[in-house]
Amino acid sequence: MYKSNEKHLAANLAKIMAMMCVRNTKLEGIHAGVVPVSKTGDFSDVVVIDADGRKIPWAEVSHFDDDAMRDLMRQVVDRLYTFQLKADDPYFQKVLNRWNTAAQKWDDPVLDEGFLRAIERHQEIENEEV
Repeated sequence: MYKSNEKHLAANLAKIMAMMCVRNTKLEGIHAGVVPVSKTGDFSDVVVIDADGRKIPWAEVSHFDDDAMRDLMRQVVDRLYTFQLKADDPYFQKVLNRWNTAAQKWDDPVLDEGFLRAIERHQEIENEEV
């Protein structure tokens, strides 16, 4: 397969998986709600006042707790697992084709350089241990 075709297929698959396995999850509940107004644009002018009266800058507020994060990650892992196990199912492939239409409207992905560097660091550590 030509590299350009491989990249195109990988990009489409990544967008479809993001839509089907991440988008409509508990993440939507975290995203829901009132977005505060920021006149500075960077939210440095927004604070949250908690039940103890503490004023917490928006950038320092945890927007969801460990339980919510754990629930979200379990749901995403379960969906990715299901996606992979059902990928060869003919009906599932029809569903994928329908999602592909919506996925085409999303921006194409790019390589995550930070992620690649983290993998390289792990590889270097493993090579040093040998």
